[in-house]
Amino acid sequence: MQQQSVFKALADPTRRQLLQRLRKGSLSAGELAETVDVTSASVSHHLSILQQADLVRVKRDGQRRIYSVNTTVFEDVAAMMYDLFGNNEKL
Repeated sequence: MQQQSVFKALADPTRRQLLQRLRKGSLSAGELAETVDVTSASVSHHLSILQQADLVRVKRDGQRRIYSVNTTVFEDVAAMMYDLFGNNEKL
């Protein structure tokens, strides 16, 4: 996991909105575009960034690409955050 790319991807509110939508189930870019207030081209751009950060997985279904959340990366981020801040010892 490249922490910098993950946090950069999560910093954008549109990408967080896309991830929240994908949490409910896998969708194509076109289906995602129907659920948010951005263009299909913008959704594709955001999905590319999320894919580069390994936050989403893509699977081909004929000519469509179906996107889903990669929960493994979120587990890694949660573990890293716990390591950083979960310990109650004072520095």
